[in-house]
Amino acid sequence: MKKWLIRFLIVVLVAFAGLLLFLYSNVRDRHPGYELDLHIRSERPGPLRIGFSAVPITPEIQDTWVDANGDAYYDESEGDRFVDGNGNGEFDPFWLAGFQNRRPANGVHDDLWARTIVIDDGQTRIALVVLDVIGFFHDDIVDVRALIPESAGVDYTIVASTHNHEAPDLLGLWGSSHFQSGVNKEYLASIKQKAAQSVVEAASGLRPARLRISQDLLGARELLNDTRLPHVYDPGLRCVQVIDAETDETLGILVAWANHPETLWSRNLLITSDFPHFLRSALENGISQGGRLVQASLGGTAIFVNGAIGGLMTTDDDLAVSDPFSDEVFVEPSFDKARAQGHQLALLVLQSLDDPEAELIEEGGIHLRAKTVDIPLDNVLFRIGTTIGVIDRGFSGWMKIRSEVAAFTLGNLSFLCVPGEIYPEIIEGGIAAPEGGDFEIEPVEVPSLRSRMPGKYKFVFGLANDEIGYIIPKSEWDEDPPYLYGAAESPYGEINSPGPETGPVIHRELLKILSDLN
Repeated sequence: MKKWLIRFLIVVLVAFAGLLLFLYSNVRDRHPGYELDLHIRSERPGPLRIGFSAVPITPEIQDTWVDANGDAYYDESEGDRFVDGNGNGEFDPFWLAGFQNRRPANGVHDDLWARTIVIDDGQTRIALVVLDVIGFFHDDIVDVRALIPESAGVDYTIVASTHNHEAPDLLGLWGSSHFQSGVNKEYLASIKQKAAQSVVEAASGLRPARLRISQDLLGARELLNDTRLPHVYDPGLRCVQVIDAETDETLGILVAWANHPETLWSRNLLITSDFPHFLRSALENGISQGGRLVQASLGGTAIFVNGAIGGLMTTDDDLAVSDPFSDEVFVEPSFDKARAQGHQLALLVLQSLDDPEAELIEEGGIHLRAKTVDIPLDNVLFRIGTTIGVIDRGFSGWMKIRSEVAAFTLGNLSFLCVPGEIYPEIIEGGIAAPEGGDFEIEPVEVPSLRSRMPGKYKFVFGLANDEIGYIIPKSEWDEDPPYLYGAAESPYGEINSPGPETGPVIHRELLKILSDLN
């Protein structure tokens, strides 16, 4: 055999081996052997100690750009150009997540946060960290847990995302192309550190506390649309005000509501936490109008956590939002619209807490159930994206991803932690089985999950401990014609779901842990 042919074959073999190594490194399990099966039951109710923290996670935007045609899509062939703020001769963008690719941030309107509440009942200590980001993979959450020192005394940490569409890409899907990850790895690493820092700070600031619990189940309905049939909503605002048992000051407030933080929509280029910013600011600092305080604050640290937002729940670009302190009505996406929405939500929260039916809790015991689950990854695009390194999460088995479900109770409150964007009909009931679906079956995800949650106040935390994408009822799954409800094309949702078995798996596993709690 000629020497040139031998050399060629060697090069081919080395290249092939390199390719295999590259592909394996992308799909390898990031935490081999990791498995959680946690069951904690409080022996007796006791006095509560609770702490809050808020740590900014806003990136530093050095390079900005000129959007020549105003389409929020960076394309030099259309006259767009970057401003080299750091002087290295290259464009170093932070790609914004949630809408189209190639949407680089052009500055900062308000901070992004890692906001944490730590609850201690004298026997068990749990932490809830909420990040103003599009989503956080389970692999990254395991990394955060590993960064929390034992001295913090935390038995279980939940990391949830608000699903903010005006923050940098942390999932890889919104880079310079569909084949390039949009994640800045240094920024991702800093968020992990700051999330762990926020837990330590909250744990170090524990105070004796009592809780005021309230809910408004209908008042916020007009602030969101369901953009996919069947129209099922989870519009309820659920609130926990934490009061210092010694000083009567507000330590903080937790507000749960189900809606996409995308009121600024797809043309916004400024980093912002969207309507949660205005909601939290109103609760913490009050509301001023024309230089005059029109609504007093609660004080403390406000935390917003999202819920059942699949379907999808959104304040879209044609939904009108009125300012509660003026006659102005905003339809087009703007900071004025997001502000009006945040202020409306804040007023509903404050009114519900003032309601005579708001309940006061002096003590409680934590009962917790958390469990690792494997989810089949049937989505071909997700498989390819993971294999080529656009999506940075490992496989826990053959075409499976590791995720997690959890639930806990505290007195008359129950909390369900869902690792993605679950459709409200799985939570509330009302799953349909219309003609045109890909599976001619009756609804699988029954009974509704909220009907199995104990207590009077039932909180659902979406994107908690993972962002696997949409969790769709299997009887409503529709990729192939004929389409649901006689539509001309397939509905939106399936393209961002692991697959049709995701709904049944998540529903089944959540029912199991709720059964354990009950």
